[in-house]
Amino acid sequence: MNKYESVIIISPNVEEEGIKNLIEKFSGLINTQGKIESVEEIGKKKLAYDVKKQKEGHYVLLNFEAQPELITELERNYRITDEIIKFIVVRKED
Repeated sequence: MNKYESVIIISPNVEEEGIKNLIEKFSGLINTQGKIESVEEIGKKKLAYDVKKQKEGHYVLLNFEAQPELITELERNYRITDEIIKFIVVRKED
C-alpha cells in the first residue's frame, strides 16, 4: 500500500454537521481498501481566488494508506459530491 495525502475544500455554506458527515463518508470509503492515518480539520480559510463563486472554504486534510485503485474511486466521489468545491490527492514519498 502507498501513503497518500488528500486536501478537500468544502463549500462554506455547509453546516458543521454536514462537514462531519462528509468526513465520515470519505473516511469510510478509504477504510474499505485502505487505512486512515489522520484527519485534520483546518477550518474556514479565504481562498486565493474564487472557486465556484466562493471566496472561502472549509479545509480538511486526510492522511491515509491505500491501494492505487482506490484513488480513482475516491476522486470520482469527490467530483460527484456537490459540497466539495476543490480537492487534490498526492502520493507521499517513502
